[in-house]
Amino acid sequence: MAARRLIPLALALGVASVLFLTLGARGSWSFVLGYRGQKLAALLIVGAAIAVSTVIFQTISGNRILTPSIMGFDALFVLLQTGLVFSLGGFGLAALSAEARFGLELLLLLAAALLLFGTLLGGRRQDIHRMILTGIIFGVMFRSVASFLQRMIDPNEFAVVQSASFARFTTIPTELLAISGVLCVAALAAAWAMRHRLDVLALGRDAAVSLGLPHRATVLAALTLTAVLVSVSTALVGPVTFFGLLVAALAHRITGDHRHAVLMPAAALLAGLVLVAGQTLVERVLDLSTTLSVVVEFAGGIVFLLLILREPKR
Repeated sequence: MAARRLIPLALALGVASVLFLTLGARGSWSFVLGYRGQKLAALLIVGAAIAVSTVIFQTISGNRILTPSIMGFDALFVLLQTGLVFSLGGFGLAALSAEARFGLELLLLLAAALLLFGTLLGGRRQDIHRMILTGIIFGVMFRSVASFLQRMIDPNEFAVVQSASFARFTTIPTELLAISGVLCVAALAAAWAMRHRLDVLALGRDAAVSLGLPHRATVLAALTLTAVLVSVSTALVGPVTFFGLLVAALAHRITGDHRHAVLMPAAALLAGLVLVAGQTLVERVLDLSTTLSVVVEFAGGIVFLLLILREPKR
């Protein structure tokens, strides 16, 4: 059974977690385990949020080469960071508490997502395609406005914007762990509760309606969960474009199953494994000579190209 393939993934994640907590540890174990344990929890939360949101979004769109980032989330996050630096300055931004900054970013990202979904999504299949196209256009617009503002700010403050424009897996703010964890766990629990409806939704609108599924309500609920998960992960670590695509594609390949009861846990386990093992390698072996986001995005980009160039089966 495909579900049995989750066991090796869970065991591999467990081994990677133990190595992350203990490899190269020195000094007080209580301090080391407490500090690394918070980072481990943050990596697992971010990985599960990105993986599950990508699987759900691909089910809704009916396309396995799309991710929520295509909707302009990453560009909106960069624009938000640029706008904060432009209006408050580098020192003003630093004066904001981590909780206040996280809350502001989360609310703006979530509001933008729900506004886009609520106004563009109708009851027909083509409305989803229109929503995706509009998201791409908004992404281009956000990047253009952000680029314009970046040219007007002080060069020293531009470094603040540049550092926030890439995913930060090494310096995840652990003080935000509690609230982000509660939001992600609630959204993941809701996604698990609607796993069977997502299976029906993946059959297409006509088949779903004929089976008695309230298509529009289900799509809106799934998109809301996607918006919550993507907003939390983006506000916590920054924009990640291809990571969700990478783990979702691997989950489909490894499980060979289309049921969301298998796909979502598999993608979440793979995401956690990649982040935890990758961060262990970056910190303990490579001595932070590179960043995990660069490696992950490179691998995800390769997978994206392979999915596009792969010939359809006849």
